[in-house]
Amino acid sequence: MNLEKLQKIIINGESESLELKKTTGQRTEAAKTICALLNGLGGFVIFGVSDQGKLIGQQVSNKTLEELAAELRRIEPPAFPEIKAIPIEEDKKAIVIRITGEKGIYTYDGRPYLRCGSTTQIMPKVEYERRLLERLHAVNRWENQPVPEGISIKDLDEKEIRNTLTAAIQKGRMDNPPNEDIESILIGFRLIHEGKLLNAALALYGNSDRLHPFYPQFSIRLARFKGKNRLADFLDNRSYWGHAFDVLRRGEMFLRDHMPIAGKVFSDKMVREDYPMYPPRAIREALANSICHRDYSSSSGSLAVAMYDDHLEIINPGTFHFGLTPDKLIHRHASKPWNPIMAEVFYRTGIIEHWGTGTLNILDWCKENQNPSPKWEEQSESIILTLYPSSVFQEESGKSESQLASAHDSAHDIQVSAHDKLLEFCQKPRATKEIMQFLHIKHRGLFYKTYLKPLLDAGLLSQTEPDKPRSKRQKYYTIDKS
Repeated sequence: MNLEKLQKIIINGESESLELKKTTGQRTEAAKTICALLNGLGGFVIFGVSDQGKLIGQQVSNKTLEELAAELRRIEPPAFPEIKAIPIEEDKKAIVIRITGEKGIYTYDGRPYLRCGSTTQIMPKVEYERRLLERLHAVNRWENQPVPEGISIKDLDEKEIRNTLTAAIQKGRMDNPPNEDIESILIGFRLIHEGKLLNAALALYGNSDRLHPFYPQFSIRLARFKGKNRLADFLDNRSYWGHAFDVLRRGEMFLRDHMPIAGKVFSDKMVREDYPMYPPRAIREALANSICHRDYSSSSGSLAVAMYDDHLEIINPGTFHFGLTPDKLIHRHASKPWNPIMAEVFYRTGIIEHWGTGTLNILDWCKENQNPSPKWEEQSESIILTLYPSSVFQEESGKSESQLASAHDSAHDIQVSAHDKLLEFCQKPRATKEIMQFLHIKHRGLFYKTYLKPLLDAGLLSQTEPDKPRSKRQKYYTIDKS
């Protein structure tokens, strides 16, 4: 640091990263700012600058530096910023203190401070507690704590545990374990540590009724409102308690039951293209992310899904951590789940992906389904994801009742025609992907529900491997009724 660089630093005046003081007589206020900069992105505190922003310097003796050092020792934990005295003129110098920001939880005289613009303020209690939790997160968090005395592996859903193992092996995200007893599987998933069952195991697989009093937060609230806000009446209102996989299925089933599907007919295609009001893959990803990121430490919290006429909200207890913000979620970002053990299990089964791609996938799937971009926000210690209906439904909303009825009849005729074409196409065995490409249908779940299942139930279509309905080699062929 030299005089020329120093002048460049102070030329624009005080800012979020710069505090200017006339003399070290103001060292107490300066120390608070140094604490704030340690808790933020760092910066400079400079003594020897007039109120007009001119470098004037001050006399600097050993006592001056000792008094300044004593003031800095009131910062906890101990901090050692770089201090330099820069000659200004004759016997006067400017004192430059350079602080490396650590986004820490430093205090001065027992109080934490933050820099807000060009001012220094006491850090809000909720922010301090959040940072403290993040600091302790690696070694001490809810999911890696042992379960209460008396709770054991017998309180877990053994079938779900084995399903998880099978899915993880099929996805290539786990090798066949040498032992396949439940305890060994749980150890492989890091759900048992030093012989003790962890809370994460109960969140993922707990299904015993006696767990409910200990873990009431293992729940999901589901509502369909008749209107655009919560003042409207309920069309449906449900609440379920269960483990993470069950909660995920309950949320998906509820939305599937209440989510209309629109169809569009294109001149260059033989059948209509179906557009659900909200993309199923985006909903599944959002629910899974909520389960992995939510705060389980509060027994009063629960995952919630609220569907309105003009939007859908997925709400999970907790706040953004590790510097994440709604703006950062729409760009590539590091994956830092609040419950990493649970997230790892979901990753192994293929429910979620690593590398912070979940929110980006949601954006892509909304775009593909002609939905406006979703919105993330934090409100009252909860994270809310809001999704908006596909533009296809906005087009439909402008039509008269007679037009809608006509469109419905037309869509039905097209669907019947598609069934006929499917049966003709499957005169020889065809894979799911082949049939979907032939009919120009993108959504696998809708394809199965609307086209495949009705023909299977009617006995017009059969499977090449009926004993293994989910086999990757599964194909479908038409049954000759003549």
